Amino acid sequence: MKRAAGYLTFLLVLGGLAWSLDALFPLPAPPRYSPLVLAADGSVLHAFLNPTQKWRMKTELREITPALRTTIIEKEDRYFYYHFGINPLALVQAAGRNVFGAGRTTGASTITMQVARLLEPKERTIGNKLLEMARALQLEAHYSKAEILQLYLNLVPYGGNIEGVKSAALLYFQQPPDYLSLAQTVTLAIIPNRPRGLVLGRNNEAIRAERNRWLRRFGQQGLFAQQDIDDALLEPLDARRHAAPTLAPHLARRLVQQFPGQAIVASTLQRSKQAKAEDLTRNYVRRLHALGISNAAVLVLNNRTRAVEAYVGSADFRDILNKGQNDGVRAVRSPGSTLKPFLYALALDKGLVTPKLLLPDVPTNFGGYRPENFDKHCQGEVPLDRALAYSLNIPAVRVLSDLGVPTFTAKLRAAGFQTVAQRSAHLGLSTILGGCGATLEELSNMYVTLANGGRYAPLRWTNHQQPVPGNVLFSTASAFLITDILAQLTRPDLPVGYETSIRLPKVAWKTGTSYGRRDAWSIGYNKEYTIGVWVGNFSGQGSPALTGSDVATPLLFDLFNAVAYNSPNNWFQPPASLDFRLVCAETGRPPGEHCPNQIIDYFLPGVSSSLRCQHQKEVLLSADAQYAYCRACAPAAGYRRELYPNLLPDVAAFKEAQGIPYRRLPPHNPGCQLVSGGREKAPSITSPAANTEYVLNKGEQQQLLLSCATDNEVRQVSWYINDQFLRTAAATERVFFRPPAGTLKISCADDHGRNTDIRIVVNEL
Repeated sequence: MKRAAGYLTFLLVLGGLAWSLDALFPLPAPPRYSPLVLAADGSVLHAFLNPTQKWRMKTELREITPALRTTIIEKEDRYFYYHFGINPLALVQAAGRNVFGAGRTTGASTITMQVARLLEPKERTIGNKLLEMARALQLEAHYSKAEILQLYLNLVPYGGNIEGVKSAALLYFQQPPDYLSLAQTVTLAIIPNRPRGLVLGRNNEAIRAERNRWLRRFGQQGLFAQQDIDDALLEPLDARRHAAPTLAPHLARRLVQQFPGQAIVASTLQRSKQAKAEDLTRNYVRRLHALGISNAAVLVLNNRTRAVEAYVGSADFRDILNKGQNDGVRAVRSPGSTLKPFLYALALDKGLVTPKLLLPDVPTNFGGYRPENFDKHCQGEVPLDRALAYSLNIPAVRVLSDLGVPTFTAKLRAAGFQTVAQRSAHLGLSTILGGCGATLEELSNMYVTLANGGRYAPLRWTNHQQPVPGNVLFSTASAFLITDILAQLTRPDLPVGYETSIRLPKVAWKTGTSYGRRDAWSIGYNKEYTIGVWVGNFSGQGSPALTGSDVATPLLFDLFNAVAYNSPNNWFQPPASLDFRLVCAETGRPPGEHCPNQIIDYFLPGVSSSLRCQHQKEVLLSADAQYAYCRACAPAAGYRRELYPNLLPDVAAFKEAQGIPYRRLPPHNPGCQLVSGGREKAPSITSPAANTEYVLNKGEQQQLLLSCATDNEVRQVSWYINDQFLRTAAATERVFFRPPAGTLKISCADDHGRNTDIRIVVNEL
């Protein structure tokens, strides 16, 4: 009993001493690995040097194949699984050889002892050997055998700044360790003992001879099948140093910064798609250099999983002259017209519009803001689907004015538009034409939202990110309608439509061009993929050729044809929440009393406006049709009823200015005593713009234009400057005058007694 107690006490003291020594002399810090960014299939996309400028890529446990494990253990430490870090028998044998000079001098180092030495390199002395042995015991206490073997394979030297089996496998054989042949595996097993004498690419013949010697030895020991040994002996050795993988440099750098200290980051990128996207982008931009265009960015997204499958931040990461290291996917640029589909989707959900509703496309002054269409022309009135398909600016601004800028920007904030969130208080109607900042990442994800029936969720960059349900931004009905409109455009690569080839993917897409032609966008999607393309210069310099349709769209379809060639071409189907109805062809509204021409249109039951069409109104005329009567002044008899166009004043003014014939109302009965004091149909001053400062050259006698839009019944208007009568003019006449300097009050009164005032400031230089 006393002896047992003594043993127990001894063990407790020994254990306490070991614990104290372990606490006083902790293990060295884990090795610092080269950050690796993997593709979705586990292959290495991009590798970085570690902080000590070495290639030390982490070999994962799954990459240690049975052949690699067997080869290393048999060659370095055949009793690895049986000792506790030190092999006493090997120590005795080594001591005998070293003392008596019998055989090769050896240190009897186990794999664990070699790990200790690699973690803490020291001069080879007896004292340091004892420390090595102590560290080996400590390592065995802290790590499993598999982890110790993994550490060894990550630290073994291969000459120069290459350390670890994975680094050597990738840099010399361009394969990960678990893809190596038996001959390649044995090659990497023999080099660490002589990393300076056996250099791959320089001493290949000597390495092959040494490899074959070990292969024969392994065959004699029965470690591998003889057929495998025979095949390995015949395998040539044509190894040389290759560059480290450098695909997806922008995303790789982004992920390494996002996950500092993490040796391996598994991205969602598809290797083949990434390589193809980089090649297409680089070659395409090379052809644009003559046009003064030097860069492009591309994003390929999987609609179902929202995973990023290709990410091209610039045409050439190494192009310092054109700022190739800038990331065009995250750069905040003017989105041009790419936001219009989301405005119309929101307006559809609010019941403000339907696809065939006619929108005014005429010069309009929105409180001092006067947008223009890209081609500087107006069409009078256009249906919404045409306004979106041809990216007309004026109808889009009108819809945003009706919807309200805060309502629209709130939707963009909900979709993660950071710049909009920061500047929402300062955004106005120009937002829809690119007056806000956006990134390719934000815009592309919004188009994924349309492809997913209006449901938004964040993008996935890494495999460990799980898909999230997200939130609904648009109804499935409006998402389908917008998709249906965007899919009607004629593809630039197929003038007669995509149906000419069953293998090419059907695509819905939208283009955009920023002010000054500094940014060209083209973003498209189908059921499977969304692809976003930006083309431009990181310097911000514009180019006359830089438009979304001419420059960005060809690259978009090159990418779609490469990524989704021969895809199933499943297309979106109308949801049950949509229905059809007849509408008046003149306005796109449900037919009224005088609507003989009718067409079919989609609508959202219970949401879309049911306001009846009133494109014509009944007018009381004198018998000779010289005058019109209102209800108050109509005679008891002797008048007749006729239908006249019920045009908006802006549209009527446009038709007058363009010389477009339309049926205009005759003047109102001059004997009518009723004077309208209401302002709902008062003249709208279209020039000059209200609350605007004009700077004129004093020496050039410059003049300002006075023009207005009026109700159909108005024949003439009177102009006043600072309450002083200027002149009377026809309602559609353009009047010029020489303004005095200072603040001016400009008034316009029509022949019905209705008046409108604006104020401007005139400065002279």
